[in-house]
Amino acid sequence: MIITKKKDLKEIIKYLGEEKKVFLVGCGECSTTCKTGGEDEVKAIKEALEKAGKVVTGHSIPSAPCVAAKVKLELAKHRKAIESSDAILVLACGLGIQSVKENMRVQKPVHVGCDTLFMGAIDAGGSFLERCSACGDCVLELTGSICPITRCAKGLINGPCGGQNKGKCEIDKDMDCAWILIYNELKKQGKLNLLKEKRSPRDHSKTSKPRQLSL
Repeated sequence: MIITKKKDLKEIIKYLGEEKKVFLVGCGECSTTCKTGGEDEVKAIKEALEKAGKVVTGHSIPSAPCVAAKVKLELAKHRKAIESSDAILVLACGLGIQSVKENMRVQKPVHVGCDTLFMGAIDAGGSFLERCSACGDCVLELTGSICPITRCAKGLINGPCGGQNKGKCEIDKDMDCAWILIYNELKKQGKLNLLKEKRSPRDHSKTSKPRQLSL
């Protein structure tokens, strides 16, 4: 899941500038879960923009705005409202925002309503936790399904640094040391031998940008 947070209204108003009429695009998946781009959030930003003197011509919440086929179909249903607008405001992650821009049949300025934070999982308490860096060279098989690249503050791949203390990270004493978690998990699985395997430095060519994959 892509984790986002809402931008401050003042910042959004600044982006819109003299553009009076605005069409809103939300997100039916990640941003709905994050409460940054679902029905309630779209309704709230609509009311806020109208109080600020803007006119909202309509809104759409594609189930997945980052999927071209879905966003094209959804935007086509609202073509008249989009044509009558001066700009589009997207309440979604950076992927969704760029997808909306690239798949619009009517060219309009596209503005950003959310900040994209990280790829994360949701725990039982409803907290969003950063768990994957999409590094292109997954080591989870060797680390008890705990990612050291993301969960270690230093991204170490061959064990903990000398600063961990009683299982806590020296950078943030409230955060568990990822490598202590890995050690405990591998011990539980009877796979501590994996810690003896020296890993080569990461191949950063696997994360060269922009990447593309054809299915």
